[in-house]
Amino acid sequence: MTEINDPRAWAASAEEDFILARTALQRKQPLVSGTCFHAQQCAEKYMKALLISKSADFPKTHDLLMLNNLCSVAGIFLEIDPKHLNTLSDYAVRTRYPGEEPNVDDAKEAIELAKLVRSFAKKFLGL
Repeated sequence: MTEINDPRAWAASAEEDFILARTALQRKQPLVSGTCFHAQQCAEKYMKALLISKSADFPKTHDLLMLNNLCSVAGIFLEIDPKHLNTLSDYAVRTRYPGEEPNVDDAKEAIELAKLVRSFAKKFLGL
């Protein structure tokens, strides 16, 4: 199995993003955009790990709502409000450009949302 088809490799990459998100928020001057971006990446990679575990295909996307729908089709039911997934999805792009930067409260929420996906995925994958 190549790493791209290995859910554990995706989970390991998701964990790196989770650590980066938490570390960025814990700084004396929090790196808010980085926190939100890496929280989104953590959730995205865990959702893709779930899909890979069911041999389900997915497009190259940062859209967590789409990934959640694909998970449902594959029989994986994350009980996360789609509104929250949409909020987190926005950070994949929104944080990359100046003008609409998130704030510290947004970053804290992003971490909590990533934790929900992370917790579900780790249990589902037996990690």
